[in-house]
Amino acid sequence: MFRLLKSFRIALLSFTSVFAAQNSLQQGSNYGTNPTNVGMYVYRPTGLVANPALIVAVHYCSGTAQAYFSGTQYANLADTYKSFMVVYPNAPDSGGCWDVHTNATLTHNAGGDSLGIASMVRYAISNYGVNAARVYVTGTSSGGMMTNVLAGAYPDLFAAGVAYCGVPYACFSGPSMWNSQCAQGQLTKTPQQWGDLVRSGYPGYTGSRPKMQIWHGTADQTLNYNNFNEAIKEWTNVFGYSQTPVSTQSNSPISGWTRSTYGSNFQAISAQGVDHNIPIQHTDVLTWFGIIGGSTTTTSGRPTTTMTPAQPTTTNPGGATQAHYGQCGGYTGPTVCASPWTCKYSNDWYSQCL
Repeated sequence: MFRLLKSFRIALLSFTSVFAAQNSLQQGSNYGTNPTNVGMYVYRPTGLVANPALIVAVHYCSGTAQAYFSGTQYANLADTYKSFMVVYPNAPDSGGCWDVHTNATLTHNAGGDSLGIASMVRYAISNYGVNAARVYVTGTSSGGMMTNVLAGAYPDLFAAGVAYCGVPYACFSGPSMWNSQCAQGQLTKTPQQWGDLVRSGYPGYTGSRPKMQIWHGTADQTLNYNNFNEAIKEWTNVFGYSQTPVSTQSNSPISGWTRSTYGSNFQAISAQGVDHNIPIQHTDVLTWFGIIGGSTTTTSGRPTTTMTPAQPTTTNPGGATQAHYGQCGGYTGPTVCASPWTCKYSNDWYSQCL
């Protein structure tokens, strides 16, 4: 376990960067069933709209809610857009890792860390006026694993998830906090087997599933890149998609990275040469959630992005024109879209080639 924690600390040193938010993080209490004593920390921007969206931002192993608040941009983006608030759960484990391995945490309303986080969401809906159809979850490393767990065990609560350098749902299942077979990329299952595990997270559930976006570096030595391939098998099976993507974008969102879209509900981004310290693409996360970059329509009580989700940030800031789905306003870079695309204004900070 010590070696595990050390590797996570080394891999995630970039989170020492601080992004200034206008308000402070507030600790919640008495928010519902919480068998493992997960901490709840809340960020609400000044001027927050009524019935806002909610992002649950889950920290990495050896991290804390405060570290993820300070080291990511979600809070100051909430200040900018004022359309969502953020909940930062804090892991009760002494090493700051999440329980993503017990039967309880992998099962709807059965216990574990996942139930504590689910209770936070329910509390936010009841007490902060959060729009129940616009609840999202994202996380890094151990938080990326928990993102997959929550998507599998609580599909009724989340509209979408974005997991950075995680593992498939139930890959860490077992008696110990750390699963070497999964971490080393040695755990291989068929798409049907993976999909059945996700479906077992909430037995009898027949509602819609949260759309998923996963990110992984090809040089990840903490959670082997094969977990990315296994997660693709898992989520394509859950959504009934082919394992062959319907579209592939090279150099998206960064040169050398590849974005594969398998359908409107699942997308996977492979970061060539990147290790476990994968940089979060915050604008892409908000785009996938439908918070920026496109209007949404509600299907079965869930918002569905009307545009094909894609990274809005340019991969060639010095170029004369921006590519399809690239950002063309509210930043320094191309403001003219390549033919036949047109720059569509969303707000003063964001426009996109559509």
